[in-house]
Amino acid sequence: MTKQFRVGIDVGGTFTDLVAIDEAGVTTFTKSPSTPQDQSIGVLNGLVDLAGRVGLELSAFLAAIERIVHGTTVATNALLEGKGAKVGLLTTQGHRDVLEMREGLKPERYNLLLPPPEPLVPRHLRRGVKERVAYDGSVAVPLDRASLAMEIARLKLEGVTSVAVCYLHSYRNADHERETALAVAEALPEAFVSLSTEVLPQIKEYERVSTTVVNAYVGPAVQKYLQSLETRLEQAGFAGSLFIILSHGGMAPLQEAARLAVATVLSGPAGGIAGARRVAELIATRNLVPFDMGGTSTDISLIEDGEIALSADRGLAGQRIALRSLDIASIGAGGGSIAYADAGGTFHVGPRSAGSIPGPACYGNGGREPTVTDANVLLGYLGAETFMGGRRKLDVAAAEAAVDRLAALLGIERMHCAAGIYRLINLKMADGIRMMTLRRGVDPRGYTLLSFGGAAGLHAVEVAREMEMCRVVVPTVASVLSAWGMLASDLRYEVTRSHLGDTARLDREALRAAFEALEQEASARLAEWFKGPIRIERSAEMRYGEQIFEVDVPLDGLDLDGAGAMTELVDRFHRRHEELYTYCSPSQEVVLVNARVAAVGVVEPSRGEAHAAAAERVPLPAGRRRAFLGDWREVPVFRFETLGPGNEIEGPAIVEAETTTVLLNDGDKLKVDELGWLDIALKPRPGA
Repeated sequence: MTKQFRVGIDVGGTFTDLVAIDEAGVTTFTKSPSTPQDQSIGVLNGLVDLAGRVGLELSAFLAAIERIVHGTTVATNALLEGKGAKVGLLTTQGHRDVLEMREGLKPERYNLLLPPPEPLVPRHLRRGVKERVAYDGSVAVPLDRASLAMEIARLKLEGVTSVAVCYLHSYRNADHERETALAVAEALPEAFVSLSTEVLPQIKEYERVSTTVVNAYVGPAVQKYLQSLETRLEQAGFAGSLFIILSHGGMAPLQEAARLAVATVLSGPAGGIAGARRVAELIATRNLVPFDMGGTSTDISLIEDGEIALSADRGLAGQRIALRSLDIASIGAGGGSIAYADAGGTFHVGPRSAGSIPGPACYGNGGREPTVTDANVLLGYLGAETFMGGRRKLDVAAAEAAVDRLAALLGIERMHCAAGIYRLINLKMADGIRMMTLRRGVDPRGYTLLSFGGAAGLHAVEVAREMEMCRVVVPTVASVLSAWGMLASDLRYEVTRSHLGDTARLDREALRAAFEALEQEASARLAEWFKGPIRIERSAEMRYGEQIFEVDVPLDGLDLDGAGAMTELVDRFHRRHEELYTYCSPSQEVVLVNARVAAVGVVEPSRGEAHAAAAERVPLPAGRRRAFLGDWREVPVFRFETLGPGNEIEGPAIVEAETTTVLLNDGDKLKVDELGWLDIALKPRPGA
């Protein structure tokens, strides 16, 4: 009988990670160079390699795959690189400048020289249509079809390839937007159409129009990529289900991801957080700092008391995206981060990256600038002969030449320069953890650092030590945990409706009916994709009457049929506000702004793979290597795959796997747990 597989695929800036799990829980993974010109090429190349690792031809392997879950950076790249579609905006007459006026705020309010952000749609492509829906959904001005036809004709003349539609108060009444979509489809049949009532049907004009425009901007690229990927997979023999991971951590079928392309902007990192939540369950810890260091960036998040925070207050490349997404801090620090000296002679590392092409100098692809990876090679942390299991030898001479050029500019020796690169990138990543913990009132010292991403193992113990954290966990799938985590993701479909009102005057029956209608809508839509068990999650966005920003309040378990339901609703808001901001104001009025329901299709996670206990408590190293730890030391090198539960190692030491390397310093103690994962107890810094 042919094995059945589930496959997770995460496309990163440097490598595409692929993980296959069979019905027995056996996990196989690989990395393939990403292909920015067409990510589907790298995906197929990786599947060929993955098929070989499970002992099958590609066609037989694809035929045995039950489900593929994929994280893509197409939307992210289009937004960051400014390579999205040419977008036209149709909006209510007199309101075309909402996109440029924003909220009357700027990121650095005291910086008088800060230029205004460039809107994705220039003013001449923002067209006002004669129509008006009132705040209560009634039609104040009927849709003028002559006005609409004239503005669509102007957009056609300008050669737009994507159209965003966002009318005033359309979240209350979507009729005008739907009529507009039909007119655009008739006049511009090839154009991608994005309606605010389908992207973000809720109050606040700037958030709604910005999110809708971003969806129109990245939508054609995402749609084209997903169609290309689907075609390539089908031609190669895949007949299973294909899902895309979304920014909120759930997954959706291809058609939904193409329609709501803006929801894929944090697609890859979301898989990592889903994986981190699964790790927290497996190691029985409630408080975790997921630390994902790849080739281009480092993503840091927080699991507090077993929960992951969702946020609607996010943006990318200066553009506001008000859809809910996992709360992740992404910083420009990765293995490919370039070290340089500025005009004043100040030493920097990142955020500019060598990426996958040409990559670090040691990759031998023509890169000349020194990167974090080059420094790790020179310091002896990364094995030049054993990188990627020996499949890819590293060019030490090229790394030396790159670091020497920077060292000469700084007037220091080569090894001090390499050590400085290593130290500086660690401090930068520690600052990222401070941003996610200390600035939110969370003490990280009681948390476990989860190290994942191909580059994280070389830096995790020192970053954790900088934060006075005591424990680091490195799973066997650390280098591909985002792809692995996608296989632990549930399907998710969210619906939101604005239900503005002072809670003291809200009608409980009306609120209950509103939530029931949302549940029916979300469940019915999810049932079109998923036939398994569905869980409903309720929440509300609430604020004090004088505030302008809302707090997301979970409402699971709240019985709206009960007589004290409204009192409990308000109490939950006060408690949540105090948790977030250390105070609440029970005497102030509380306003409910948005009601939200998520229908979650619960996917059974794969079983863990069994590992045999080690024969010896202290394993024998596979070899030794010179490493610079303040001075040159002969350090034992262990192979990750040969370690078994019960093995113990005391630093300094290096643990190598094909796709990641872990560095232990003096006094750090590693124990292999029952999952075969590395559980590291850190030696505190003197005086800590």
